[in-house]
Amino acid sequence: MKIKKSIEKVPGGLMVVPLIFGAFLNTIDQMHIPAVMNVLKGLGVSATEEGYYEFLRIGGFSQELFKDGALVLIALFLFCAGSQMDLRIGGRALKKGVMLTATKYLTGLAVGMAFGYFFDPMSGLFGLSTLAIIAGMTNGNGGMYAALTGQYGNRSDVGAVAILSLNDGPFFTLMSLGLLGSSFPIISFIAVLLPIAIGMLLGNLDSEIREFLKPGEILPVPFFAFALGAGMNLANFFNPTVVVAGLTIGIMTTVLTGGMGILVFKLLKEKSYIAPVAEASTAGNAAATPAAVAAAAGVAASAGMMSVAEANAFQNIANVATAQISIATLTTAILCPIAVILIDKHQKKKGINGKLEEPRLNYSHDTRERVRSAVN
Repeated sequence: MKIKKSIEKVPGGLMVVPLIFGAFLNTIDQMHIPAVMNVLKGLGVSATEEGYYEFLRIGGFSQELFKDGALVLIALFLFCAGSQMDLRIGGRALKKGVMLTATKYLTGLAVGMAFGYFFDPMSGLFGLSTLAIIAGMTNGNGGMYAALTGQYGNRSDVGAVAILSLNDGPFFTLMSLGLLGSSFPIISFIAVLLPIAIGMLLGNLDSEIREFLKPGEILPVPFFAFALGAGMNLANFFNPTVVVAGLTIGIMTTVLTGGMGILVFKLLKEKSYIAPVAEASTAGNAAATPAAVAAAAGVAASAGMMSVAEANAFQNIANVATAQISIATLTTAILCPIAVILIDKHQKKKGINGKLEEPRLNYSHDTRERVRSAVN
């Protein structure tokens, strides 16, 4: 039936499609249709505290996997993603990876700080929050980056993905919120970072472990996406303010992080700008960050490092932020490849081949004109 292939045609499909499907089923569940509840009651399903019967809350393995398992599955994903972070990469790739990671993070942080200064940091312009902005703008789509740099970039561009993978997950977002004034205790950071750190350690100590865990970068994604969606109402995706907010995050990500990346590459005398533009996207996995931050906020509140009200505020915006980031993922999946194609054409007109490590070509005037004609 080619179900997987059809899902993958959607930008970020392995994340977005199960998330929306989970939200669709949860939306029906929350309608509490009498006929459905009567069937569930007849099957012996236990009622919720409010006295309702829901098919996503039937208990057992089903509820743990499809409704309540998001955080465990996200932790598994982070562990496996950490194992793929190769610390033994070439110097030029290392340099580019550090440049791109730092630029993307600092740009997202700066936009988040500016937003929090001028608007309500929890629900400001278009219903945006600093959480959604920072999570969406600082976490790039590693798969898209690898594909685009593999087609248009050079070897060190592709190799930089090993460093860029450091921004997978909620750690940078937690750190950013801490800088913006939210008091997360050290244990919150350790609790988030530990699966990544252990995975990274094992993956770098033993290449066979890295290979064994490699499928874990992909396999848990549709499962935790569905579980996240099972906590959302489909109306979130049809809320005009949520859609506008998601589009805003997506456009800012491509324009601002891509533009700042080009500026940094230019300052450091890099000739080709394929890599910074290829990184100007929002990862589908970033949609898992609000749930992880909400969980960390709960830990902070229980440790007395954060008020219960502030922790509840993070938990209350998690679902909306997840929907906004999902829309941003779709937006950048369209804008980012277009931007790479445009920058590649622009470079070729100037005699720069992004596929070469030393991309400035020694064209004669006639050859340069022929290349320009071919590009056009």
